[in-house]
Amino acid sequence: MSRSDLAQTTCSVARTIERVGDTWTLMIVREMFLGSRRFDDLQRHTGASPHVLSQRLKHMQADGIIWARNYSERPPRQEYLLTDKGKDLWPVIVTLRAWGNKWLHEERDRPPTIITHKGCGEDTEPYLVCDKCGEPLHAHDCIGRIGPAMEAERQVR
Repeated sequence: MSRSDLAQTTCSVARTIERVGDTWTLMIVREMFLGSRRFDDLQRHTGASPHVLSQRLKHMQADGIIWARNYSERPPRQEYLLTDKGKDLWPVIVTLRAWGNKWLHEERDRPPTIITHKGCGEDTEPYLVCDKCGEPLHAHDCIGRIGPAMEAERQVR
């Protein structure tokens, strides 16, 4: 499936991957959740080249994931902030973090990043729950089904 096919498909997973599935976009989002806002900080903490970072920031702005705010007139400088659309990527970052901590991190008792719940002040490990009953969700607890639009699309292929 080509990138243009991904953008046109009814599959939400494919369309999301087409928009935010590259390494640099997700690293930028991670850094923004960790508090980085300025180009130099984003570049230093992600390791992206200035060109790649500039291009990703432009795409993310065009997609409505981030917005830029001037913080200096001379020289002109901007800082980048997540929009509500960008903030909704929080569960993606948290889930990738949890998977990496479990399967890729050597010191499982000392994760590279820590999430603290502002409400109670405790460190936490977020997890998915059913929005109807509140029970934790795991892959073996769920069944995925193809909706009518995606089924119609599959019939055409």
